[in-house]
Amino acid sequence: MTSAQHGGGRTWRQLITEATDAMDGALGGDRRREANWLVERVSGHGASELVLHGDDLVNTRPVAFFDQLLARRCAGEPLQYVLGRWAFRALELHVDRNVLIPRPETEVVAGLAIAAARRAQSRKRAEGRVNAAAADLGTGSGAIALSLAAEVNGLEVVATDASPGALAVARANLAGLGRAATRVTMREGSWFEALPAERRNGFDVVVSNPPYIGTVEAVGLPAEVRDWEPAIALFAGPDGTQALEHLIAEAPGWLADDGVLVLEMAPAQTAWAKGLAESTGFVGAHIVEDLAGKPRALVANWKVRQR
Repeated sequence: MTSAQHGGGRTWRQLITEATDAMDGALGGDRRREANWLVERVSGHGASELVLHGDDLVNTRPVAFFDQLLARRCAGEPLQYVLGRWAFRALELHVDRNVLIPRPETEVVAGLAIAAARRAQSRKRAEGRVNAAAADLGTGSGAIALSLAAEVNGLEVVATDASPGALAVARANLAGLGRAATRVTMREGSWFEALPAERRNGFDVVVSNPPYIGTVEAVGLPAEVRDWEPAIALFAGPDGTQALEHLIAEAPGWLADDGVLVLEMAPAQTAWAKGLAESTGFVGAHIVEDLAGKPRALVANWKVRQR
């Protein structure tokens, strides 16, 4: 086989070095970890396999694919979009520019919703009732909704999004979920309007990672966020509270007795959101910190029988 067929005689290890040097020059900083991820994506080898196969010569077609991915990354496209997939809790999700990049902050929010759903499921089963139900509003890639279905046995999940492109991504991820996918329904529409009317006062958990950045803050965002991620999923009015206010106000009409509302937000919005939830009639409203120790999520209970 000729050197051309082998991609000019380049090895996987050489491609890692090339990518590191190219990204250091274009993006700054130490990019070797990203370079390894790019080569893992192209080669199909895991990190440990690359140790064994790093000196293998690479065929022309994988080298061409690698060059395409590297060019996209050096142009500033977020790594997650370049790779086309990203890990979220126990899932590996397809991601593209139609959806937000899954982040550790949202993993914490998903964990809070999962814990609430498990409590509701245990309570209902102890009482001999039907399975618990959760709604994930503005599902994006489906990260929260699919985690709920995968990690809470028997839970029924409804996921909504106003963006057809986002729902296409979520449905692609749903297809890879396995048996738990049969308990997930996806619906297009804005917030609660997308939910079936017969489910009013029927959800044990309502969760959302809504847009919460103010439009006036756009100029201060990193270019990888501002220029690449979908604006509809980032911005919510001048101060970023528009979607949060709507979700807190409307959730009581959709939560069952002892239902739980879980919302992600910016740290500076948490005190305001907690106060709004309390004035709306929620009980036990509290704020949970993310992995960086920043206030990140509102968790609030709705007691129908007290109304």
